Amino acid sequence: MKTAEIKLTINLDDNNVPETIMWESTDAQNKEALPVKSMMLALWDQNYKNTLRIDLWTKDMPVDEMKRFFYETLQTMGDSFLRATGEKNIVEDLRDYCAHFADKMEIKQ
Repeated sequence: MKTAEIKLTINLDDNNVPETIMWESTDAQNKEALPVKSMMLALWDQNYKNTLRIDLWTKDMPVDEMKRFFYETLQTMGDSFLRATGEKNIVEDLRDYCAHFADKMEIKQ
């Protein structure tokens, strides 16, 4: 069996607001820690049947990039949901919503 590790390093200011977020993975081609401006981590707790989440962004994350980040996250959640469940109809609805979201947020697709 293979084991992979993902490591997140978050530097916080005096008010516990992220200044930098670095991530690295043992499976990545690049073995160095890479900087990112935002992250969302969702984990399913099988015992309590709920989602555990960590959503972080640095204080210098631009709003236009945050809008794009949410748009792309919604799109990739649809991809994951389709692969996991095969539910094409609801994913098409999510894609419609993503188009609506992009329009309202003035995101160029």
